[in-house]
Amino acid sequence: MRCLPTSRPTASYGREVVPTFAPTSQFRSDLKKLTSQQRAAFQKIVREQFVSDLRNGGQFRHTLRVKRVKSTPNVWEMSWEHDDGRATFEYGEEQRPGEPHVIWRRVGTHEIFKRP
Repeated sequence: MRCLPTSRPTASYGREVVPTFAPTSQFRSDLKKLTSQQRAAFQKIVREQFVSDLRNGGQFRHTLRVKRVKSTPNVWEMSWEHDDGRATFEYGEEQRPGEPHVIWRRVGTHEIFKRP
């Protein structure tokens, strides 16, 4: 399992690579429990910051506060200021060569850390 992409991913023909994503069933359940504002905030953060940072070699901006979850070597957390937003994820096997693959595990508030 990968920890962090080591370089900026690029595809053939000079186009930038888009990371692939997969949600766990727990993530899907968590997502349904979010308010529309919380869901919109998460989607905006992923679209405007998280994906961009993955494209830039996984050097996440400090405002996302991406770090490993304690006692879980392959699970990462990120947070954002709006609505106490939190999400956990791990890196999976590449689905397309050179593209990072993110498995979303949990999304919600600080409560998700009871079972990341």
